This record gives sequence, C-alpha cells and structure tokens, in this order.
Amino acid sequence: MTTRAAYTSDAGLYRRLPAAVLEPRDVAGIRAGLELARERGWPVVGRGGGTSVAGNAVSTGLVIDLSRHVDQILAIEVATRTARVEPGVVCDALRNAATPHGLTYGPDPSTHSRATIGGMVANNACGSHSVAWGTSAANLRQVRMMLADARVIDAGQGWCSDPVIEAALRDLVAQNEELIRAELGRFPRQVSGYGLHYLLPEHGFDVAKALAGSEGTLGIFTELTVALVEPPAATALLVLGFDDVFAAAGVAAGLRRPGVLTIEGMGADLVAALRTRPGREQAGRELPPGGAWLYCDVAGATVVEAAAAAQEVADSAGARHRRIVTDDAQRRALWRIREEAAGIATRRADGGEAWPGWEDSAVPAEHLADYLRELYALMASRGLRGIPFGHFGEGCVHVRIDFPLGTSQGVSDYREFITAAAELVSKYGGSVSGEHGDGRARSEMLAVMYSPRMLELFRQFKAIFDPEGLFNPGVLVDPEPLDDGLRPGPGLTRHDRDIVHALSRDGGSYARAVTRCVGVGLCRDSSGAMCPSYQATKDEVASTRGRARVLAEMIRGEHLDGWRSDEARQALDLCLSCKACASECPVNVDMATYKSEFLHHHYAGRRRPMAHYSMGWLPVASAAVSAVPGLGSALNRAVRVRWVERGVMRLAGVETRRRMIAFAPVSFVRWWRGRQRDQSTPGEAVRRQVVLWPDTFSNHHRPSVAIAATEVLEACGYDVIVPTTPVCCGLTWHSTGQLTMARRALTRTVEVLSPYVHDGLPVVVLEPSCAAMLADAPEVVPHDPRVRAVAEAVTSFAELLASHDGPWPFGTLDVSAVAQVHCHQRATRGYDADRAVLQRLGVDLSEVDAGCCGLAGNWGFEPGHFEVSQACAERDLFPKIREHGGADAVVTADGFSCRTQIEQGTGAHGRHLAELARMALRR
Repeated sequence: MTTRAAYTSDAGLYRRLPAAVLEPRDVAGIRAGLELARERGWPVVGRGGGTSVAGNAVSTGLVIDLSRHVDQILAIEVATRTARVEPGVVCDALRNAATPHGLTYGPDPSTHSRATIGGMVANNACGSHSVAWGTSAANLRQVRMMLADARVIDAGQGWCSDPVIEAALRDLVAQNEELIRAELGRFPRQVSGYGLHYLLPEHGFDVAKALAGSEGTLGIFTELTVALVEPPAATALLVLGFDDVFAAAGVAAGLRRPGVLTIEGMGADLVAALRTRPGREQAGRELPPGGAWLYCDVAGATVVEAAAAAQEVADSAGARHRRIVTDDAQRRALWRIREEAAGIATRRADGGEAWPGWEDSAVPAEHLADYLRELYALMASRGLRGIPFGHFGEGCVHVRIDFPLGTSQGVSDYREFITAAAELVSKYGGSVSGEHGDGRARSEMLAVMYSPRMLELFRQFKAIFDPEGLFNPGVLVDPEPLDDGLRPGPGLTRHDRDIVHALSRDGGSYARAVTRCVGVGLCRDSSGAMCPSYQATKDEVASTRGRARVLAEMIRGEHLDGWRSDEARQALDLCLSCKACASECPVNVDMATYKSEFLHHHYAGRRRPMAHYSMGWLPVASAAVSAVPGLGSALNRAVRVRWVERGVMRLAGVETRRRMIAFAPVSFVRWWRGRQRDQSTPGEAVRRQVVLWPDTFSNHHRPSVAIAATEVLEACGYDVIVPTTPVCCGLTWHSTGQLTMARRALTRTVEVLSPYVHDGLPVVVLEPSCAAMLADAPEVVPHDPRVRAVAEAVTSFAELLASHDGPWPFGTLDVSAVAQVHCHQRATRGYDADRAVLQRLGVDLSEVDAGCCGLAGNWGFEPGHFEVSQACAERDLFPKIREHGGADAVVTADGFSCRTQIEQGTGAHGRHLAELARMALRR
C-alpha cells in the first residue's frame, strides 16, 4: 500500500490510487505485467519520470514504472546520428552520453534532469530548444511497442512490422486525408490529440511519429530510436527586458531566425515568487530591468561571433533593456530561474497557491500577444491570477493559476474557466496542449478544439492498436471529466489539527505543507543533494515526492490510517532528514520537519523503537557519563571488546555493524572550568566577546574541536564565553519526533543564551546540525520572541572567521583536502564562508557533490538503514576519499556525524575547520 500511495499522482492535479505498481527489469517483466492486468481486469499506464503535468501517468489499475530498471542506452550510432534507448533513460543521461561524440538530444524540457525519453515521446515533450530542433516527435526515428496481447511491434517512417496494423492505418489515412490536413499539424506546437498528420503521404507515412504524443493509450514503449543533433560550437545568451508579458509575446515570433535556438518568456511574478524562497532572496539580480523577459540562446562559430549575432537579434527586437552573457556560470544562473518555473509558479510571492490545469496552451506565435491579453482578461473576470512562462517563440505558454480547488465551488469554477479558456484558444486557431499532452486535464476539451469527425478518427486510431481499451482509458478518447478526482480538491483536511510545528509558510496546516509538492520531481535529479536514499535505491517511495504523496493520503485518511499509519511510517523510514529538499526543492518541501511532526503523533501514547530512546536521549546520557570522572574512559575500554560492544548496541536498539562513538575522558566544559587563563592582556584594547556553544558532541565526545575553536578565536582577538549551564538544541529529540522534549530543550537553551544575545554577542556554533536546529527553533517554539533573537544571533565558526577584520594570525597549510559539507549546512547556511577561509589557509578543496554523508545522526545507527547509509556514502564521499589517499587523506568535515561516517567507512580522520585553523595557527 505504501508504494501504491506514492504513485497516486504525477506532476498534475489528478489523484488515482493504483491497484498495483510494477517496476519491471526487462521486456519479459512488462509482458508478465500485462498478462496479470488482463487477468485482473486492470487498466494499464506506463510511467517514466512522473513529471507529466496533465495527469497522463496515473491510473486506478496497473502503473508500469519503466524508470527504475528499463533504463539502458543500447547504442549511439554516430554515422546516422541516432541513439537506441530503453524508455526509462533520463534525457540528461542520453545527452551526456552523446556529448563525447559531439552530439546531443534536441528536446530539453525543464525537467530534462529526470524526465525519461519514453515519457517525453509519449507526451511529445519539446523544451526550450524546439525553435531549432523541434518536438520529441520530430526527433523520433523508430519505435518498438508492446500491445495489450503482449505482441511487440516495430514502426518507422513508411512501415509497421504488423501488416494488419499497417493496412488499417493506410486505409484510415486514405479515407480522411483532407480532414486530417485541415485540422491537424497546423503549427509546430499543436500536439493535442493524436498526430495523425504524420501518416499523410507528404510526411512519408511515419508511423513512429504518429505514435509520439499517444500518452500511453496505445501500448508500452520498450525501445526507441531517436535522432541526435550537433550543437553549435558556441552560444551567447541574450536576455531582453520588456515592460510586460504582452510586449515580450508580441516580439517573440519575429525572433525566429537562423541561429536563434531558444525564445523563452517569463513574467516578473515568477522572479518575485522565487525571491520568497529561502536563500534566493537576491534571485534575478542578473536580469535586465523589466516586467517580463525573453531568453534567446544564439549560436555562432565562436563566442565572439555568437555575442555579435546576439547583439543583432537584440537590435531587431527593439527592446530597451538587454543583457548578453557568454560566461557559463552566469548563463546557468539565469537559466536556473526559467527551469525552476514549474515549481516556483505553484507558490505566489504572497504565499498563495497556484495550480496547473490550463498549463500548456499554444497558439500560432504571431497571435500569442493577443491571446495572452484575452487570457488575462478572462482570469481577471473570474478573480484569478497566474504566473506566465513558456516557449513564446512557438506560441506556447504555461500559466499556473490560483484556482481555489479546496472547495466544491472552487472545483466548479475551475471547470467553467477551463471550458472558457479552451474556447478562447480555439478562437485563435490554437491548441489546448502545446507539449505535455492532454491527459486528464484537457482531453475533455478536445471536443471544443476538433470536429466530431476528428474525434471519431482518434477513436478509430486507438482501436487499431488497443481494441479492448486496456491502455490509459479516459485520456484522449472517451475522456474522463476534467474535474474528476483532483488531488488538491476538497477533503484534504483530516488529521490536520494539533500541529506542533508552526508551519508558518503554510498557515499552520500540515495538509497545505504536504501539498507543497507539485511533483516536478527535482528530488529525482541524480546531480543534486536531495533524497540521498532515493539516489541509493531509485525507489519512488524514497523520493521527497513519493513521501509527500503518501503523507497526503495519510492526511485524507481514506486509505491510510491517519497518524497511526504504518504505511506512512514506512515511507518516512528512509528519510535521512538531511533537509536538502527544504532548499533545493523549487517549492521548499521540508520533509525533515514533516517527518518529525508525523513521528510525534504516530508514537503519541505508544512505545517507540528503542533507538529513539537511546539516540534521542543521547544528550542526557552523554552528560551523565561526563559527570562521573573516569566513567567515559572505562566505557571506551569495555567496548573495545567487540562482543561487548555488540551486546551494548543490541540493548540500545541500534545497528550492531556500526561502532560505538567514544566518550571524552574530560568534557569540553570541564576543561574550560579548570583552565587557567588571563581575561585580558595589559596594554591591549578591549577584546570582542563571543559565546561558544558547547554542543553535545563537541562537549562530551570530541572536545578537541571546541578546544581548537577556543584557541583560534582567542588568537584572533576574541574573549570566549562558554555557558557552563547545560544547553542543547534538541536536535536528537526533534529528529526522532519527540517534540515535547525538543521544545523543553530549546526553551531552556533560550533562557541561558538570552542575556548574552541581549548584549549583542554572537553565538558561535561548531556543529552544523545544531546551527540548523537553532535557526529552525522559531518553528518549534513559535510564541517566544527570545527564540527568534537567539536564532538570529547564531553564526558558524567559518562565518565568524570569514568576516574577521582584525589580525590574521595564520600561516598556510598548503594541503589538498576532501571537503564533506554537512547536509544541514548545505541546506541552510551554505559553504561560501568555509570555502573562503579554507582557501585562505592554503587548503585546496575537492568538494563532495552528493550531499549527505549517509549517517545523518541517529538515522544511520537505526536498524535497517546500514546498507542504504553505506550506499549514500559510496555515491561520492567514500570514492573521493579513496582517490585522495584513503585513511591518509586530509578530510575536512564540520559535522560529527560526517566524521563518524568517514572514520568508520574509510579509516580517514575527519577534521573540523577549527582543527585545521589551529594547525595553521601553530605554523
């Protein structure tokens, strides 16, 4: 049931609980799935990356996910500029494989880092470069597809391997040529319905292209041959600024000229929404002035020629504001804004929600400005607002609109708007869908766009391949109502009371927080830090999106048992609470917080796993051991005997393949109390004061870090103050869902720190996870203003050194080091300050790109997590350490968990920045 719940939706509005989910490993597995579906009477839909926005890839029957295993690049034929791939191959994987041959795959939707070729062809995806290289259909050469009776057919231009099907198709075209010419293929982005125009004689009876855009309604793709193109030698990005989106749309069509590869448009609302995201407050500063922008990639033989060509395009556009960029980093920063649009646009700058639905309409580009004016007038007349972006050069515009889908009246209004919008786009000779297919969102509107005769042709075409209607019923032919089974619709309010976290961005609503996830699937991008357990397993349940879908079902309570749901607990079990989603997800889904809240309710009044007690209460246990002189050393000696160590760990309910962390013979606070030091130096100016936070790990387990930090800070001219009253950020209680104790710990800490903060002193926190927890404290203790003041006073050791304007008492180390950035630091404070300090200390960094080390505090010690924990580390961390000398490698890692994972997995000794700084100080 957990897996079924994770597949209830794609990136669209629609919710369907599948009867079963199949992740086949090969064609035989697909065949077995189809046989089972026929036996059970289940409908079938194939699924790739699940990034469809029209509800194309959901079903109440069998969902066949081809992305996990059926994902091989079978051949790249340089001579013919083609590639043979299995349907689960990700777009970027194909492009990366083609790059060494001087080739690429032309279609590039904004989801290119996780969209699969099979899904792109099924929905006839296009992307920003379609101005130059066309749609997925245009780049398709041959198809292999399995039919409902498990037969496999091949098709290409001029042929189909099944003679009966070929004869039926030729007869269909021969009898309806003029109708097809009149209604289909009128402009490049008319992708609504089936591509029957590709069967016309002038297109060479191209059966493969006709199957593109069929949205899984005819069969399951098992192999595709696609065209590859040669990218230009150099490009320059031209960004044009306009007063408004209508002015940008009016210019776009005229920019279609040789060498212009993209003509992408977006409005200022998109940038305003982006600036509300944590860490993105300055986004869009690189843009020229304007209320809307066009992005034009312009080709040239050299960078100089490309820039000159871009200047010519700018002059022809007549835009007052322009910017031409050739630097790769700057180009990526600008394109990131546009590519994040699908997620960004779901949350408006004022916090309001916006949804797909009228997401994908297109008109001939020369009519786009007039169409947009009327579309905006239509929205205004109904009290709606939208954020526009899209492929303006081809007349395709995406708009996320703030439909009030939480009420029955809102759903009714949604239907009325979509109907009126379909009539409007038809008035301009347009298409209700411009690249993502019709799905459940727009198939019903084909009746507005096409004649009854054409709709009948669509039915005949489907019947040729799928006479029994097994595949994706309700899409394209005999469509389901467009307002049936909306995911964010009425009913998503159960089990949404007594929430502990403030959830301030979502009005205190757990349901609204969970439905932040719109399904764009960036959590499946293998190049990012999100969802390390998904990257290790490739299991949709382990993605942020999958977990969000399960939690949404839990909140509804229709199929899962609310807070007591074991299915929801299972979905969250492999969540490392790394917080990468809180910053990298376009809509900032914060699964670590959602998990903590769920565990709090799930175990209320019930016995928890033993690891929650032993690891959650570690701060108390560590303090108790440190309070007894010699006890820590005695425990360390005892557990050196492996069977004793395993026995203790088994009693504690933790993973016995791990090694116990050691206790310090003398805690940092005890060292501090017993230390004889001068408070000031005669003749010296008054020294600045800082508070050094004695976190549990730097205090009781590795005080060398805090001691090093003390010595370095004093050498830099600071008087260090250490609170000797026990304090704790509450992280271990928070991560195990013991929120009552987390609140108590934070409240006590605020009482201790508030006097220092009131005096304006910064609080230096050495442990990144503690810094992140303190920054989030207002969400856990929302009604105490002192909490926010403490959170704002927190600074990292690196941030303090980077901003230090006094004497620099360090030499240089002149070493190379592997840098493991703590996942919480990456998600909250970033690594810029650390990078600057380490470079100044003469450390040549090789940064780990994969995010979380895989231990993640208590998570990596809990039973059942060891294999996934090691797999996370093997993505990049462990290999990089082995490349740099293994146990002898210099590794910088501020997180205690990271250092533990590194030492237990590679034998290398991870060092905190404070320890490296002290080494440089001594030099």
